[in-house]
Amino acid sequence: MISSSVIYTSSDLIAVDKPDGLSTIKERDPSIPFLQGNLEEELGERLYVVHRLDKEVSGAIIFARNEHAHRYMNGLFSKRQIKKTYLAVAQGVIIEDCGTIEAAIRTFGSGRMGVDSERGQQSTTDFKVRERLRDHTLLTAEPSTGRRHQLRVHFYQIGHPLAGDRKYGDSMRQASYSRLLLHAHSLAFCLPSGEDVRIEAEVPASFEEAVNTLRG
Repeated sequence: MISSSVIYTSSDLIAVDKPDGLSTIKERDPSIPFLQGNLEEELGERLYVVHRLDKEVSGAIIFARNEHAHRYMNGLFSKRQIKKTYLAVAQGVIIEDCGTIEAAIRTFGSGRMGVDSERGQQSTTDFKVRERLRDHTLLTAEPSTGRRHQLRVHFYQIGHPLAGDRKYGDSMRQASYSRLLLHAHSLAFCLPSGEDVRIEAEVPASFEEAVNTLRG
């Protein structure tokens, strides 16, 4: 059974709306369900991973259905020719209406990433404030690079960790949220035919409910 709804399909690609709490690929414990496995079982075909979403993140994710599409999509991601747009809630009120975060990121161990200007990989995130809540900020974020945990690390770096992020920020405060408030809202790219594609995942009820509570 597919744990996510299909939001785009063709002979080359399939995109689904991944729920939070489900890994993109197989975990260390093979008994734990994962998105790729669920989809392959339902469709009866092999799928190729071209990008991932963290287990805690919901939203739009694409799989290739053949090797040719896999190579093409990998090329788009590596050349930064896919526009990725996320919705997020950051702790605290961000004063600037928009901005760019540039901070090099590398692996620090234990599943954590961190900023390291000397040994890290160059990473850039643009953001725009959508709404200032009582003591949080709802925003749109567009990473032009695709480092692991990039948005989570970048907002933690500027003093506004994402709400519900149990890897970054005060652990006791982060545990008070129902989920990580980060949602992969849309992906936009161009097919080999020249056709422009925009894939959008609706904001889940769990995210909306959490935002409404923070408006309180």
